[in-house]
Amino acid sequence: MNKQKRIEIFTRLREANPNPTTELNYSSPFELLIAVILSAQATDVGVNKATDKLFPVANTPEAILALGVDGLKEYIKTIGLFNSKAENVIKTCRILVEKHGGQVPERREDLEALPGVGRKTANVVLNTAFGHMAMAVDTHIYRVSNRTGIAPGKNVLEVENRLMRLVPKEFLLDAHHWLILHGRYTCTARKPKCGACIIEDLCEFKQKRDYL
Repeated sequence: MNKQKRIEIFTRLREANPNPTTELNYSSPFELLIAVILSAQATDVGVNKATDKLFPVANTPEAILALGVDGLKEYIKTIGLFNSKAENVIKTCRILVEKHGGQVPERREDLEALPGVGRKTANVVLNTAFGHMAMAVDTHIYRVSNRTGIAPGKNVLEVENRLMRLVPKEFLLDAHHWLILHGRYTCTARKPKCGACIIEDLCEFKQKRDYL
């Protein structure tokens, strides 16, 4: 795919959604961090239902530590893998209090050192909470990047690196939100909605005519 085509793709995505953001509910970097940790192998809708009850009660590392593992589990037990997630969140809160003054760090290395935080979670926090140029490649972005030809790669890191290199800079800050939403609602896994896609004529997906 050439540069001009990528520019047109992201221009259309921006026109359709000028201010994209995560569908997770949050009001601080800490709330976002916890929501993203909880969102692994879970839906944003499911996470929001849990955090809408949790955050009014405890939305700081100190407050969640005060709940303890068992207390936290009561709020997040509707989310998949809640037992291990509760353990990780408590450990993360303890590190935030002891090493970072209760604040979410803005360095990738510090974020990735937190339990339950991998590269993707760190990228979401860096991008969405702190406005860094970062690309959090999930299953949706991986699929859209490969299927459309925007930035094909054999693994998540390869796709991330290519997107960081190939997405025109003016679109880079919001690109991961546009791609996630496109994959979630239009370029879906089993039956992409090609006929209703605003970038269908620019997409290089060879089988797309089957879905028109």
